[in-house]
Amino acid sequence: MAQIIGDRIKYEEEFILNSRGMKLFTCRWLPATREPTALIFMCHGYAMECSISMKDTGIRLANAGFAVYGIDYEGHGKSSGLDAYIPCFDDLVNDCSDHFTSICERKENSKKLRYLLGESMGGAVALLLHRKKPNYWDGAVLVAPMCKIADEMKPHAVVINVLTQLCKIIPTWKIIPTKDIIDIAIKEPQRREEVRSNPYCYKGRPRLKTGNQLLAVSLDIEQNLHEVKLPFLIVHGGDDKVTDPSVSKSLYESASSSDKTFKLYPGMWHALTSGEPVENINVVFGDIINWLEERTTLGNSRLEMEQKLACDTKSKSLQLRGNKSVVEL
Repeated sequence: MAQIIGDRIKYEEEFILNSRGMKLFTCRWLPATREPTALIFMCHGYAMECSISMKDTGIRLANAGFAVYGIDYEGHGKSSGLDAYIPCFDDLVNDCSDHFTSICERKENSKKLRYLLGESMGGAVALLLHRKKPNYWDGAVLVAPMCKIADEMKPHAVVINVLTQLCKIIPTWKIIPTKDIIDIAIKEPQRREEVRSNPYCYKGRPRLKTGNQLLAVSLDIEQNLHEVKLPFLIVHGGDDKVTDPSVSKSLYESASSSDKTFKLYPGMWHALTSGEPVENINVVFGDIINWLEERTTLGNSRLEMEQKLACDTKSKSLQLRGNKSVVEL
């Protein structure tokens, strides 16, 4: 399916098959009248999806000249799988990696910069994509990233221990006691109702195995913040009750990246790009787009290194052929 939005943006949808034979939904927002300046790959949050809940993000970034790509994870949105069930977080990351890299490797995209944009759990996905291919991505925008689940959202340690044992027996059961995320993540009442009425957003309790995977991933990331070395921008609400702003600050301080920025917005909640008043959302997107445009204008050492390697390889090949000719003579 393809459509034009406001004469300036081309929106397209497509289903693909992952390595496990599951049908996954993908979508993209492309500038309709000019060549994209760079590629942005969106990673949505837990229980969310791309085509509706991240539509505004796709449109704003495409209007700024970027090609924007999204994918609904297994069990999320319009993709196949049990609703909001994550049996293996690594599979989810691998699905994103396979799809995103296939787009990057297209001939028309070979010289374009590649950015990840992850919201909440999608921030964890982005960081793990970076870990999987440390030198592949040119930067990341992390929106309230799940580097640690906020203490207010976690059950008591004793309950976690019991649930961890139970998930081996009844992994898909929806019995993890949690607060209503929509109520504490989204400030604007109208936006809350939009999410509640979106049939592709999951509203039930987390399944046992899903909760176990999210906890394990957040602990893993929190303990390995120093491994992050790509350029990144973190934006986080000061009153976020879903993911912990202090751990975003720790990521900023601990990461090995030489290019890193952390912006904390006092009074804002978790859903920075969609759940705040419009004036707040405009501020956040202003910072995100400025950050992306600055780095796109400057270029990136990855492209230069790849071009140098290609030239060196070609030169070496010619030299070897020349030496062979001399020997044959």
